[in-house]
Amino acid sequence: MTDRNEGKSAQGTQMSRREALKIGLAAGVGLTVFGMNARIVFADEGQVLKAAHPAFDQDWSPLRGGGRPFRWNSIWWASPMYFDSEGKIKPYVFTSWDSPDNKVWTFKIDPKAVFSDGSKITSADVKGSWEVASMPNTKSQRADQVLAKVQGYKEIAGGSGNELTGVAMPDEGTVVVTLTEVDPIFFMRLANHIVPITKAAQSRGSDGEEVADWYKPDSKPVFSGPFKLTSLDIDAGKLVFEPNENFFGPKPKLARIEITSVEDNVTATSLINSGEFNAHTELVTSTIIQDLGPEFSSGPLIPTSQHFWFNVTRAPMDDPKVRQALIMAIDRDGLFKASYPDGPHKKADQILNSVPGADNSGFEPYPYDPAAAKKLLAESSYGGPERLPKILFVGISAPAIEAAAQFIAEQWRQNLGITAVDMKPQQDSYAGPDQNAVQIFRDDVGTRVPDAVSYLAGCIASTSSNAQNKLGGYKNEKVDAALAEAATKAADDPQRVKLAQDAQKAFRDDWAFIPWYSQAMSRWATKEVKGMEKNLDWQVVAPWDISVG
Repeated sequence: MTDRNEGKSAQGTQMSRREALKIGLAAGVGLTVFGMNARIVFADEGQVLKAAHPAFDQDWSPLRGGGRPFRWNSIWWASPMYFDSEGKIKPYVFTSWDSPDNKVWTFKIDPKAVFSDGSKITSADVKGSWEVASMPNTKSQRADQVLAKVQGYKEIAGGSGNELTGVAMPDEGTVVVTLTEVDPIFFMRLANHIVPITKAAQSRGSDGEEVADWYKPDSKPVFSGPFKLTSLDIDAGKLVFEPNENFFGPKPKLARIEITSVEDNVTATSLINSGEFNAHTELVTSTIIQDLGPEFSSGPLIPTSQHFWFNVTRAPMDDPKVRQALIMAIDRDGLFKASYPDGPHKKADQILNSVPGADNSGFEPYPYDPAAAKKLLAESSYGGPERLPKILFVGISAPAIEAAAQFIAEQWRQNLGITAVDMKPQQDSYAGPDQNAVQIFRDDVGTRVPDAVSYLAGCIASTSSNAQNKLGGYKNEKVDAALAEAATKAADDPQRVKLAQDAQKAFRDDWAFIPWYSQAMSRWATKEVKGMEKNLDWQVVAPWDISVG
């Protein structure tokens, strides 16, 4: 949250820089209303994407693997491969990948791949980029999702090494990766911008650590993506990117990308409506469709979903009949309409979505049957609503989430006579040892690869954080066995999908969650902006294709 008193004197008379900037930006709305749209969208040298950013982020290193700046990684950095908006893998720096045993993988680098200074992207750059991202001091949020199974990663992450011993470089155009265990979908794990390819000699020092501020224009870095960072003013919250004239892919259509910090969502919405901006990093409001039209937040469904998870060890969720009654008492069509009546998300009946196996999965949607729910509650060990302890929701942290939780509580009141319900926004403070203070966690689950096994392994396998910290140590032997066997199957083996479906059906029978919605990956751009489609990893798929008008 922004401190609105930041920068004030003891008498409260001094305005903060950010407040002044906000007022200045808002004043610009009046200018654009009177016919200045064209000047702003089309500069003399061509088209300009003007994006509002929701915070004054101080760190724009592409090696953090997360955070708001991460959403823009793909405009200035190249990745080994990438997924398009339909979840299909595409070559990028790597043109081919192969493994005879799913443990030793060979990747070939595109001979045309070069940095912005024209120098070749080599296997040493790939290895160095992976290694510096793995170093604990780099503080990458998700490097483990890409590299955890590579030999040497565990030692680097644990502070006892600084080399990925499993990465070999037979020549400058070949990367050979040896894993600690078989992983049939390892190639998919590389198809993202979590660990982008940098010039290792610039980003990594002789001690193996990330070089401070190496990516800033003053350090004269070179870039691997379609645009290069030409101006960075952290205090003003302003970044400017211009085309990389040596980009080895398609020629960028934009003349410039400008990203400007605008912390207030109402102000940002007004500026977009006026034409001052035509895109946003991530704008989430309950009235976004009404304010900016359906095109602004439209996008493909990605393998991420939001649900309400039951702590099955916490009273009254320790009784399966209570869990079943609570789920069957909810009109889930009404639940979705109460929270996202205009989209862009889609009502969910199961966990899986947007991965092979999600369609025709055999998962029977939970029914809405208030009479049966009331009977189940009476038959439970609690005997009825009057003996139930207070039910606490956590993770109720935004207007749409609050609307959904309140709808659920009202359904329980009407259909089961339950009135003792409480809701809190905090979630992290209740994880781990304190999880027994709460019965219901609202949280998202998903995968960064289009794979049903990866999806479910991260949320219902007993080893997952979700099972341990949200579901109260949930463990189902059938679920674990099916997912463990499925993980050994090749990506295109039908048994991989079938076993994942079996695991989800076994989980269904435990009545441990309230399905809510499957997430759409919004464009966050006006209808005049083309080519802003994003993939399952929140990345602009083909930034070279972005155009305005």
